[in-house]
Amino acid sequence: MTATPHPDDARPGDALVKAGGIVFILGAVATLATMAPLFLGTDPLPSYAWALCMLMGVGFALAGAGVLRSAAAQRKAARASQKV
Repeated sequence: MTATPHPDDARPGDALVKAGGIVFILGAVATLATMAPLFLGTDPLPSYAWALCMLMGVGFALAGAGVLRSAAAQRKAARASQKV
């Protein structure tokens, strides 16, 4: 018989979701920073600043991988509990 996990315990995929959220927020801030000069009429930022905007997609992918990993772990635990 398996013990019920405590709600505060880290589950598989939690770290990926947190890291993905942080990376996504960094990408969102970079996007706002690169778009601001277009609306303010100032010189646009260099291309490496635009490349940082891609962090939004990377963060989204990391968080999605964490959700899939968590779902797989839950599915595995459910199968194990049915066999007992």
